Amino acid sequence: MKNLIVVVGSLIIAFGFNLFLVPQGILSGGISGIAILLGIITPFDTGLLNFVLNLPLLILGYFKLGKKITISTLICVFSLSVFLSVIPVVAVTDNMLLSTIFGGIISGLGVGIILKYAGTSGGLDIIAIIISRTSNISVGLLLTGMNGIIVLVSGAVFSWEIALYTLLSIYLTGKMIDTIYTNHEKLTMQIVTTKGDLIRTDLLQYIYRGVTITDGYGGYTGEKKQILMMVVTRYETMQIKQIVRKHDEHAFINIFETIEVDGNFARN
Repeated sequence: MKNLIVVVGSLIIAFGFNLFLVPQGILSGGISGIAILLGIITPFDTGLLNFVLNLPLLILGYFKLGKKITISTLICVFSLSVFLSVIPVVAVTDNMLLSTIFGGIISGLGVGIILKYAGTSGGLDIIAIIISRTSNISVGLLLTGMNGIIVLVSGAVFSWEIALYTLLSIYLTGKMIDTIYTNHEKLTMQIVTTKGDLIRTDLLQYIYRGVTITDGYGGYTGEKKQILMMVVTRYETMQIKQIVRKHDEHAFINIFETIEVDGNFARN
């Protein structure tokens, strides 16, 4: 079911691209934006370019982020590449502003759905997540910087008017992603489980975040439990859930907004 939802999300992204952004020469963020750019200025198919550009990043993600999240991302990248190839590039409207608004929102809807069920949609997400784990730079800031480069290239290759429309498209995509996935960059996760040691080991190996553990017991059953607390980015929540469920199907997970972190948030 999860993989089907990822495919549906990819289909939504492809509609946003081929019906609104690509006909007007407006780029999106990430690797898909680079694929659109190359698809416009070269004879190569945008879908094929999207897959080829993502392939080395998927290999990197396999070793750095784990098998499960990479498989979900591969399904996303492959299905998006296929849909970009088979859906005809037809402009729904000739109005540049409307194309930018609806293209950005529709694309963000698809990406938000994928992030909710796969953890990452591939491309620059993978690079940003890996870099953020070994630095104090947030995933959001890294993606903003990399997407900024795409905007500058768009302005240099096409026109600065197109670059501004591209910037608006990327902004709207991000806002839609936040609406669907989560509005907050940093979240606190509390995990109540009887498998605390097993979960802690995997979290430290794959997530690279500090974990605070306290002992507790069930108020009704009196069963001894461990409470794991950690502050993470929104991009890490899905992988953490997968780790927890691998060891304890009955674990209780509470996720809530973190307003501010004072200290070393990212650790090597």
